This record gives sequence, structure tokens and C-alpha cells, in this order.
Amino acid sequence: MKAGLLFSGGKDSALAAVLLSRDYEVELNTFVFDPEREVPSVEAAAKGLGFPWRKHALGLECLAMAAERVIADGYPADAITAVHRRALRLLAEEYEVVADGTRLNDRVPAMTRGDAMSLADRYGCSYIRPLLGFGKAEVQRLVGQHLCVAYGETGTIENGDYEYEIRAAVMRMGHRCAELFPEHHEQSLVTGATGIE
Repeated sequence: MKAGLLFSGGKDSALAAVLLSRDYEVELNTFVFDPEREVPSVEAAAKGLGFPWRKHALGLECLAMAAERVIADGYPADAITAVHRRALRLLAEEYEVVADGTRLNDRVPAMTRGDAMSLADRYGCSYIRPLLGFGKAEVQRLVGQHLCVAYGETGTIENGDYEYEIRAAVMRMGHRCAELFPEHHEQSLVTGATGIE
């Protein structure tokens, strides 16, 4: 059975793909806002992992709404969670099994138990979070066993994370990201696989 996984190119979604591949035919799905945006680093990460990859566009209107919400709220959490929910709903229209790389102690995006049940009930899909029971330390240990990863500050490493485009939109609207987004937020980009058989 196919599983459509939200894939940013980062370590968490890549590790989720590895774990899911034991039982599902995994297809990686990256959501960007701008249909013209190319994400060759994310495509290369998917290729390095050996999974099929697709890019989807949420649209510039969705980007504007997310950026406006960040500015209105004064922080990005709710905007990023809303975008994540929208991406999951779009996947649920295509796949019987949808998944993401959210883990035990993630604050953003935040899918509550009610959100998960609503998604499953509304679309008749299974929503799987293979990392939900894993804390950061255990994810790091497993990543070290299976993946080669590059790290960098948000904005310095181009992956398929929603925040990359939202930050750029916020700046175009004349606001400083330093006032709205957490400082020293590290992002990751998978550059290859080590222990995948």
C-alpha cells in the first residue's frame, strides 16, 4: 500500500520515510507555495533516499495568508501549523495513508489528537506519525545510523520547510523576521543514506 509522506528534505521526514518503508510503498511529497519555486536540494535528498518524489504548490494566496498570520500573531507557530494541516488534507485526497515526520516533543507543527482523528474521519485515511513516540535524542541517534545530514540556520539551508518561504514573504511585507521567528533555529537537509538496505 502506498503512503504519501510530507517531506521537507530534513532529517525528521527522511527518518519517517525510512521507518515507513518497512511496511509501505513510500512516496515523498514536498509542498511549496510558489508553483515556480524549484527545490533541487529536496529532490536530490529524495533521490539519495531512493524514494519517488513529487512537488506540490499551495499557492501564493496561501503564502500571503500565512505571512499575514505570522505578523498578526507576532509568532509563526499557528501559521505553520495551519499550512501543515492544509498539506495533510491535500495528501489525504490522494492517499489512503498519509504521514509526516512530527515527533514527540515537536511544538510546531502541532497536530492534536482531535486533528488527527478529524483528518482520518473526514477523508477515510490513516494518518501515521512514525516518530510520534521518539524524542529528539532518539531521533538524532537513529538519524546517525541511517542518514547523512547537513545542518544550518533557517534561511541558510534551503530545504522544503514551510518557514523558508514564509520568512521571505514576511520580509517582503516590510517586517523583520528576527522580531517574529525564534532565533538560532536549526534546519537540516538530508544529503544521503547510510544504513538503508
